[in-house]
Amino acid sequence: MDATTGSTVRTAGLVRQFRTGTEQLTAVDDMSLEITAGSVVALTGPSGSGKSTLLHLIGAIEQADQGTITVDDVEVTTLRRAALARYRQRVGFVFQRYHLLPALTVLDNVIAPVLPRRGHAGHATRARDLLEAVGLAGRERALPAQLSGGQQQRVAIARALMGAPRLLLADEPTGNLDSTTGAQILDLLLDLRDQHGMTILLATHERAIAARCDRLIRLGDGRIVEDVDLTEGEDPADTYARATQPRM
Repeated sequence: MDATTGSTVRTAGLVRQFRTGTEQLTAVDDMSLEITAGSVVALTGPSGSGKSTLLHLIGAIEQADQGTITVDDVEVTTLRRAALARYRQRVGFVFQRYHLLPALTVLDNVIAPVLPRRGHAGHATRARDLLEAVGLAGRERALPAQLSGGQQQRVAIARALMGAPRLLLADEPTGNLDSTTGAQILDLLLDLRDQHGMTILLATHERAIAARCDRLIRLGDGRIVEDVDLTEGEDPADTYARATQPRM
């Protein structure tokens, strides 16, 4: 598979609000950031800090109430219908819950997102190549229930890569896995980034996962609390500990 160039992501003044009963909750509050093409960025912070909402906004799963999102030369916040659908096809999604279809084989689960598109003959070949890349060659005919949690997440990653995305959004991709399997999944994501040049934006609660990324963005109440480069030479674990230390 050919290497691609990762996407550059920019947000400016981004706001997303939800109404629960009579209360209005601001999940993302005037957030502006820039993510360099090809980088792996960890989003951390407590539950409710805005990590998942930010990923959903960038992936066009949800719409912003204010502000702009620009991915490469596309201003996502201005897209409508067909253009929005085309944009979503360019983005890969990996979630904590694998969302595999239980009645479909591993191979068919990987192919499923691109079935409405042309070129059906090449889909199976690409899906097999991706399954080999994630270490599941020979398991194409297995059903999800016959796989471990880590293997199911590998299938989900292969599925996310079917459209050759330049941007991969991962929401707690190791959250349902033990620490050893979670580390293996991160190894896989980092290897795939190196091979394919993707930009990866990864939401995680896990210190060991975040510390291995290129950059740490810590959120609190929908705002950026810390933004730290983890590639500056300091031990990443020490940088992570310092960056996440509560302010006095």
